[in-house]
Amino acid sequence: MVQTAPQASANALPADSYVVIGRATCYLRQEGEVVELQILEPIPSAYLQSVLQGVPTSYSAICGTTMAQALAMDLGEIAAAPAQPCADYEERILAAARTYQSRPEAANLVPLGTIHRELNYTTEKKRVLNSQRKISKNDNVKQHKYTHEVL
Repeated sequence: MVQTAPQASANALPADSYVVIGRATCYLRQEGEVVELQILEPIPSAYLQSVLQGVPTSYSAICGTTMAQALAMDLGEIAAAPAQPCADYEERILAAARTYQSRPEAANLVPLGTIHRELNYTTEKKRVLNSQRKISKNDNVKQHKYTHEVL
């Protein structure tokens, strides 16, 4: 029998729970053209450590805040127009806040109320939000004619 640890429900997290919100440069493909967008999205604790260690990222700024402020979009200058929240913003805030509950030492990386801009920001690999993969016959792996036979 497998036992699982009890999970805190979304309602069990206090409003002052710590979370990091990032301002990311993303793109939408529309009618053959690519349009740039500024998106606000929560950053889980594991990815926060990678970003601060210098991994190339689409985040231009990140800020440490509370869950209540993030839900109210009270994020100071990183939430300035034309930034918009990501898809499933509320759910992702709750999920990210839970990661900081289980790793409270990560909250010290970006202290509450501070904005961190010294990131390895790049748009070389564009994050296209509505990209679709088109599969063709050329994508098939060529196999030897005896691959599925016992010799």
